[in-house]
Amino acid sequence: MRQENDLGKDPIGRLVLRVAVPSMLAQFVNVLYSIVDRMYIGNIAGVGELALAGVGICGPVITMIGSVASLVGIGGAPLMSIRLGEGKKEEARAILANAFLMLCTLSLVLTGILYAIRRPMLLFFGASADTIPYAETYFSCYVAGTIFALLSTGMSQFIICQGYAKIAMFSVVLGAVLNILLDPVFIFVLRMGVAGAAIATVLSQLASCCFVLRFLFGPWPPVSISFGGYRWRIIRRILVIGFTPFAIIAVDNIMIIAMNMVLQRYGGPDRGDLLVTCATIAQSFMLVVTMPLGGITGGTQSILSFNYGARHVRRVRAGQRRIFGLCLAFTAVMTLAAWLGGHGFVRLFTDDPEVARQARWAIRVCTLSLLPLGLQYEIVDGFTAIGQVRYSLTLSFWRKFVYFVALFVCPAIWGAEAAFFAEPVSDLLGPVVSILVYLLAMNRILKKRLQTPDPAPAETT
Repeated sequence: MRQENDLGKDPIGRLVLRVAVPSMLAQFVNVLYSIVDRMYIGNIAGVGELALAGVGICGPVITMIGSVASLVGIGGAPLMSIRLGEGKKEEARAILANAFLMLCTLSLVLTGILYAIRRPMLLFFGASADTIPYAETYFSCYVAGTIFALLSTGMSQFIICQGYAKIAMFSVVLGAVLNILLDPVFIFVLRMGVAGAAIATVLSQLASCCFVLRFLFGPWPPVSISFGGYRWRIIRRILVIGFTPFAIIAVDNIMIIAMNMVLQRYGGPDRGDLLVTCATIAQSFMLVVTMPLGGITGGTQSILSFNYGARHVRRVRAGQRRIFGLCLAFTAVMTLAAWLGGHGFVRLFTDDPEVARQARWAIRVCTLSLLPLGLQYEIVDGFTAIGQVRYSLTLSFWRKFVYFVALFVCPAIWGAEAAFFAEPVSDLLGPVVSILVYLLAMNRILKKRLQTPDPAPAETT
């Protein structure tokens, strides 16, 4: 199979597009896993709104499970790209072997722990007496497929970083299409409700997992999965690099959980469940923004990592300029979509006029600061790509800190609905600081890289 992209030689403008667009589309399609589930669940006759609120409670917990895939995948893939850029193929092979072992082990551990604590965890995260039956049913079925979710998502990063962005995209498209086809069958034809939605998702993730593993165990990529060579030094380095994306996703979902808890508290028994339902719809739209945006910045990390490893500093700078431009263009389009097409998006989930009105307003509020958010994503992922975790982690946590302050202060002063303003406040103040740090630090880091010794010669095989 011909390699799609030469990360060190292809023209940087076309290379960024060839990697970013499939990665963005893959994550856009990946959103359909949750959007389609929620769309069908919200239209279950008689119980749709309560079922949607229950699945909304599960959403951040499920994404936190997925953050483990980022811990290993986005932690190991840039490191592997740097080694390939340095010509150290055997070290790259060892990184892939250790990452595969880590994902398998973490999947099994997570499955056991989460199944055991599922009910008290969901109640703590904002489920009410009315929504807990739906939340527990959905989560119990979903968690059984943890290993498929983590392997398909985590290992696809090692496909992208070897120049096969379209192959990685196809693995996601495969799962999403299956999910769309199976959802109505399990939910409505077999009358399994929210359990059917979860089972359809697990089967779809199984298909993606099989596709990814078949490719990485096969003869096509330059570096395939192998066994042996397990070393704590490699595992520790993967964890250090991957901690930033892991923490970003984990804290993002703690933010959603906190939002649900705040809405229940300040909304009270009369409006709490309604506001959580609206938040679930608004969060679904934000997934349509942030997951493809993360596809652009996360998928193109391999370009920055490889060229940083090879000390092609000009290509790193040129690549980031183009990635910034893509992020701004994408967030501008999504801002327009939120304000002009929010009504149509909301109608996918509910026919209730009060829920639709509140959810449409929530989407508009949450998308007020999307343009600076696009810059924030690339700054954080750009620092992660070249191994500068101290910058990426600090800048990410600064934005989260602003969010939590706004989340607890705004509703205390102005009421429950003001909690939605925590998103645009953090999406503005977070990037302002990140841009300043980027301007001060990135040139110095790249100049220092030029002064390091030449990499070892590339291996001949």
